Amino acid sequence: MSNKIRLGIVVSEFNENITSRMLERALKQAESLSAEVKYIFYTPGAFDMPIAISNLLKKDIDAIVTLGAVIKGETKHDEVVAFNASRLIADLSVKYNKPITLGISGPGMSEEEAEDRINAVSTRAVTAAVNLVKRLKMLEEDKRVIR
Repeated sequence: MSNKIRLGIVVSEFNENITSRMLERALKQAESLSAEVKYIFYTPGAFDMPIAISNLLKKDIDAIVTLGAVIKGETKHDEVVAFNASRLIADLSVKYNKPITLGISGPGMSEEEAEDRINAVSTRAVTAAVNLVKRLKMLEEDKRVIR
C-alpha cells in the first residue's frame, strides 16, 4: 500500500485553452510533491463541478483539486458561476471532511489575466491540497503544532 497522497482533479472544459494548461501544471506539481492523481474528471464548466466532486469524494482519495477559469463577459454571469460554485465546493469539503482546493481563477478577469495566472493558480491548488492532507493527519495524531 502506498503512502502517497491520493488526489482527484476536477477540471472545467470551458475555456479549455486555459484549463488544459492548468491541468498540465497541476499534474507536474502533484508529481513533484509525490502525490498520486487517481482521477481526472472533466466537467462542462465550473458551475458543474459540485456534482462531480460529490461523487469523487466517495472514492478512495484524500483530497480534490479544482481547476477552472471563469472569465468576465458582457453580464455578471461570471460572478454567479464563481460564487455559487465556490460556495458549494466549500460545503462539500466540510460535509465529507476532505480538502477541496479552489484552483479556479476569476471572476472578473479577462482571458489574458486568466492566462497569466495559469501556473500560480494550478500549482498552489495542488500544494494546498497536499499540505492540508498532511496537516489533517497530524491533527489526527494529536500533534499540538500543525504546520
